[in-house]
Amino acid sequence: MSRNPVAWPDGVGRVVLEETDSTNAEGARIAGTLAVPTWILALRQTAGRGRRGRAWADPGGNFAATLVMRPEGSAADAALRSFVAALALHDALATATGRPESLSLKWPNDVLLNGAKVAGILLESAGQGGRMSPLCIGIGVNLVAAPSRASLEPDALEPTSVLSATGARITPEEFLGILAPAFAVWEWRLTDHGFEPLRTAFLDRAARRGEVIRARTGTETLSGTFADIDATGALVLVTAKGRVAVPAAEIYF
Repeated sequence: MSRNPVAWPDGVGRVVLEETDSTNAEGARIAGTLAVPTWILALRQTAGRGRRGRAWADPGGNFAATLVMRPEGSAADAALRSFVAALALHDALATATGRPESLSLKWPNDVLLNGAKVAGILLESAGQGGRMSPLCIGIGVNLVAAPSRASLEPDALEPTSVLSATGARITPEEFLGILAPAFAVWEWRLTDHGFEPLRTAFLDRAARRGEVIRARTGTETLSGTFADIDATGALVLVTAKGRVAVPAAEIYF
C-alpha cells in the first residue's frame, strides 16, 4: 500500500545501526553525547529485553528502536511517556496497515492487532532524586515475524506480526519514519496540554475496557472491571472491595 511521506520532526536526531545488543543499552551508553532527543534504530538486536528483564525476540526485519530524551519534571512525569509511545505506535501502525479498527492498546503500553500482541514498550532510566534523566524509551514491533507461542509465558497474549495479520510489508527504516513524527505530536500534546488529552485518547483505544481483567502486582493479583485510567496514569479497577487504583502491574485477560 502507498504511504504518504511525513516530515522528520525538527530537533530530533536519528542513528541507524546494523547491529547492537540492545537499543536501550546503546541509548544509555551514548546518552551523554547526545545534544537532542535521538532515535536509535538497530536492524538487528542480539540481546533485546522486554519488561521485568524478559528476553525480547528480534528476528531480522522486525523493528527495534529506542528514543533517548531528557524530559522535564519528575520521574512520575517521565513515566507518562509510556502513553505517548503507545498512542504514537497506534497511529503509526494505523498508517502502516490502513487498519485502525484492528488496533487497540493494552494498559499500560502494549499494542494489540486483532487482539494479539504486535508491539511492546520498555522505559528505562537511571533516576536520581526523583528525576529521570536520560530516559530510554525502547519500542519493539513484530513487523515481519512473531515469537513462537512456546517461548512465552503460559498466560501471555497470543503474539502476531504486521505481515501475517495484514499482509502489509514495511521496513524498520520506513516504520521509524512514520513513528517518530507521531511520537512528536503526542509529546507536544503532553507538554502543552497535560496528560488529560492522552488519558482520553488511550481510553478510546483501550482493549477490554468495561470487562473483567486481572492485574498482577509484585505482591498480589487483583480481579476487577477495567473502569478507567486516573490522572496519574494508574489503572482503575472496580473490585469486590470497591474501586482500586493500580499504578503498575502485569495485565491478563
